[in-house]
Amino acid sequence: MTQILAALILVILVAIVVTRVLLLRSAGTQAMHFGRVDKTDFLIPPFALFYFYLVFADAFHLPLASTQTLFQSGWLSWVGVLLCGAGLTVLVLSLVSFGKSFRVGIDVEHPDELVTSGIFAVSRNPMYVAFGSVLLGQFLVFPHWVRLVYFVAAVLLFHRQVLREEGFMRQRYGDEFADYCKRVPRYF
Repeated sequence: MTQILAALILVILVAIVVTRVLLLRSAGTQAMHFGRVDKTDFLIPPFALFYFYLVFADAFHLPLASTQTLFQSGWLSWVGVLLCGAGLTVLVLSLVSFGKSFRVGIDVEHPDELVTSGIFAVSRNPMYVAFGSVLLGQFLVFPHWVRLVYFVAAVLLFHRQVLREEGFMRQRYGDEFADYCKRVPRYF
C-alpha cells in the first residue's frame, strides 16, 4: 500500500507542475525556461524518467535495476508516505503563493515580482524543500541504494539551481532580495 501511495504522489506532483505550466501558457505567460541558462540541464530529464520507472517498477512489481534493499521497515515506509504527502502539500502552497510568478528555470527576459509572502515567508525555496521531501520519502518507501544515490544527486542539483536563482535575484531585485535573505532562511 505504501508503495502505491508513493507512486501516486509522484504522479500527482508532476501533474500539478505540468498543469500550472500549461495554465500559465494559456494565460500568455511562458513559464518553461528549463535549460536556457545552462544547457547541461538537458542531461536531467533522462535520469528523471529512469527514476519514474524505478518508482513504478517497485510499486507494480516490474523488472528492476537492483532488488537489493538497504533496510526493511513498515513504519519507516509510512513515514516516507507522510514525507511525500508533506512535500506535495508544500508544493501546492508554493504554487498558490507564486501566483503568476511561477517559472521552471530562470526567466531573465520577463521576471515577475519577488514573492516573499505565503510559504515564501517561511522558506526562500519551498518548492525545492517540497521536491527534497518527496524524494526522501520515496527513499524510505523504496529503500534501494539507487534511490539513495538519486536523493543525494537531486539535493546537489537543487542546491546548484538555488545558487543560480539567488545570483539572478541579487542582480534583479538588489536590496529587496538582500533584506528578504536576512529575514527568511534558504531552505527551512
